[in-house]
Amino acid sequence: MKYVLDSSVALKTVLPETDSTHAIQLLDDFHNAIHELIAPDVFHVEIGHALTRAERQGRIKPPDAWRLWRTVMADCPVLAPTMLLMPRAMALSSLARIGVDDCLYLALAEHEQCKVVTADQRLVNAFPAEVIPLSSL
Repeated sequence: MKYVLDSSVALKTVLPETDSTHAIQLLDDFHNAIHELIAPDVFHVEIGHALTRAERQGRIKPPDAWRLWRTVMADCPVLAPTMLLMPRAMALSSLARIGVDDCLYLALAEHEQCKVVTADQRLVNAFPAEVIPLSSL
């Protein structure tokens, strides 16, 4: 099965959070060729942003952010260019009043005719037909 991997799910593979076990299982399935994972090419930036935010919040120590980023990137999904996705992502953003960065994942899923796996409840609420909550895997 092909899925768009939301950065919120990838973070759970390196940060102990609710549903981390589901995220790790999804990644294991990816390694075993059970699932194909893709993401927009802003994925690496979003992971870096979230890890440095976790660092500022005291959830991880400063040297760990870079190490954890490298860990996530070692298991990185196939990254798709966002430039062609922007028109649809902007339309979805305006429609749902959700950030364009989040809507890039939705636009990629539409383009690839698959679903987004996310831990972001806002996306689940706004686009229930297009996303799969991580907790349901």
